[in-house]
Amino acid sequence: MERRKPAVAGMFYAGEAKQLEEQIRWCYQHKIGPGVLPQVNQEGPRRIAALVVPHAGYMYSGPVAAHAYGELARDGVFDTAVIIGPNHTGYGPPVSLGTDKEWHTPLGEVEVNWEMTQKLAGGVMQIDESAHMYEHSVEVQLPWLQHLYPRVKIVPITMLAQDMNTAYEVGRAIAKVADNTIIIASSDFTHYEPYSVAKEKDFSMIAAIIGLDEKDLYRKRNLLQCSMCGYGPVAAAIVAAREKKATEAKLLKYATSGDSTGDFSSVVGYASLVMKL
Repeated sequence: MERRKPAVAGMFYAGEAKQLEEQIRWCYQHKIGPGVLPQVNQEGPRRIAALVVPHAGYMYSGPVAAHAYGELARDGVFDTAVIIGPNHTGYGPPVSLGTDKEWHTPLGEVEVNWEMTQKLAGGVMQIDESAHMYEHSVEVQLPWLQHLYPRVKIVPITMLAQDMNTAYEVGRAIAKVADNTIIIASSDFTHYEPYSVAKEKDFSMIAAIIGLDEKDLYRKRNLLQCSMCGYGPVAAAIVAAREKKATEAKLLKYATSGDSTGDFSSVVGYASLVMKL
């Protein structure tokens, strides 16, 4: 089996295993992070249906992402992570499933759940390599998962089309095959606006996610002209989580790039949220 080589190792996250492990620990222990290193609860309740996690460079969004993965560790053990991210590159079809290649990171190999991938293929979702070659939104989630679950399998999905109908199709298809899985919607929020503007827009979008209301998410995005990059993946995750009987969602952490750089004149918003049964 061939390997999908990392596209952003050494840029978005450390390129060597030891340094990457240290960087992940730094994120957990950061003042914006949860403050403690998680341990996987082997007898966890497994109530989490989906997470929303940022995908910027670890030095910017890593401490926020750490809240989501700390919550996941406390929830227990699963077989497969279905990771849905926006397609930033423009390559490939409207929605692209990964091929049967293993994904490589500095922490080792991650196996694709090929059986589940084949079940999802069809309709708007096509198996396509080109969409994943240079895309970072799925890749940056992998070291977090490997750090906690060394044997985790993944189903990587990128959405070039992020309209509501596509999100419904993707979310419902995932819900039909997602046994003992976790769904991860990879998204950053407002891009490059003043802190006060970004926070107001982002918390309006976050309210829609907490309400498990994908229609409200689209309505607010259009009304506010919010530059959230992964609204389609988040909507698909809401649909899938609700199909799997999720009844609640909550914000785990919100921060911006300004909290890392000290420059609040033009920030990117980051949020971790959880959807539970």
